[in-house]
Amino acid sequence: MMTLDDLAATIAARKDADPDGSWTAKLLAKGPEKCAEKFGEEAVEAIIEAVKGDKAALTSEAADVLYHLLVMLASRDVALADVMAELDRRQGTSGIAEKAARPKG
Repeated sequence: MMTLDDLAATIAARKDADPDGSWTAKLLAKGPEKCAEKFGEEAVEAIIEAVKGDKAALTSEAADVLYHLLVMLASRDVALADVMAELDRRQGTSGIAEKAARPKG
């Protein structure tokens, strides 16, 4: 079974690949803004399927969201390990308390 770490490694490996032979390389070559736009599109599609209640379609769209999130992170050189470390830091803290402690801005 593929893990998010495996997927992140595959995306990183394709960063310098030929955009004509890799969708990931093609997306990354378009820049961080395009990667963010694509992530947003996929997130909206997942929301639509969640509202509709189509479990299979939501599962498929959720996979797209995770993939495009990792591509977006890679486009800005943010490592999945850094995101996971942030989640570890938040573990055991109430979501309400964690949000209240964030800098205002």
